[in-house]
Amino acid sequence: MKRYRLYVDESGDHSYYELEDPAKRYLGLTGIFIEGVYYRTTFQLRMEELKQKHFPHSPDEPVILHRKDIINRRGPFWVLRDVEREQAFNEDLLQFTREQDYRIITVVIDKKTHIERYGEAAYHPYHYCLAALLERYCGFLNFHNAQGDVLAESRGGTEDLQLKRAYQILYQRGTWYRGFEFFRRALTSSEIKIKQKVMNIAGLQLCDLIACPSKQEILIQERRIDDPGDNFDKQICQCIKSKYNQQVYQGRIRGYGKVFLK
Repeated sequence: MKRYRLYVDESGDHSYYELEDPAKRYLGLTGIFIEGVYYRTTFQLRMEELKQKHFPHSPDEPVILHRKDIINRRGPFWVLRDVEREQAFNEDLLQFTREQDYRIITVVIDKKTHIERYGEAAYHPYHYCLAALLERYCGFLNFHNAQGDVLAESRGGTEDLQLKRAYQILYQRGTWYRGFEFFRRALTSSEIKIKQKVMNIAGLQLCDLIACPSKQEILIQERRIDDPGDNFDKQICQCIKSKYNQQVYQGRIRGYGKVFLK
């Protein structure tokens, strides 16, 4: 029986404030899941090679790939101010995202529509997205007779406690659409694992890099935002288009690898 791990990161925030602002209105939750042996023997090693090639460093002080730091050229990424070094890194990063073996599920919620529709009964946006994400992840595991666990990036003390509780409720009770047996059959742990970005977890770093581009692509496809034209995020989306979770028989991605909630 194969074992997988789902790595989870967010794009946007979970609050219900300033929802007229498109940057605040939509929350995206992206998960990538990777088979355990492959992750240990190939994926993690290839990512370290990528980082050492472009940002040489001591293993005792690892470089963490973080989208905002890369964009703003902070920390070790200051070398990307050189156009040639930036181009070389971008090409290798795109090659990495294209060649590695993993699957993606991105769930995006329109918080404005959701709170207007349900009022005080509205779900916590992050937890609602997580439930939709886990339904599809566990669907994949159960179909392929596999099992797995979940590792999310830490969001702070209170948020982490709330996330742990939300996961436990799902594991114990299920959701509106799936009973608890569906989740227990697939998941190897009754608790979600939560780690900080600084712990140099390769799966979380890739998830951080693709979460925003994936969310933006869904919003463009749903005609919620304007298409900004060609940019590096578009190149990432082109590289990962074959990685999305799909309906097995028809190959449909919408509703399986890309989910939009209202």
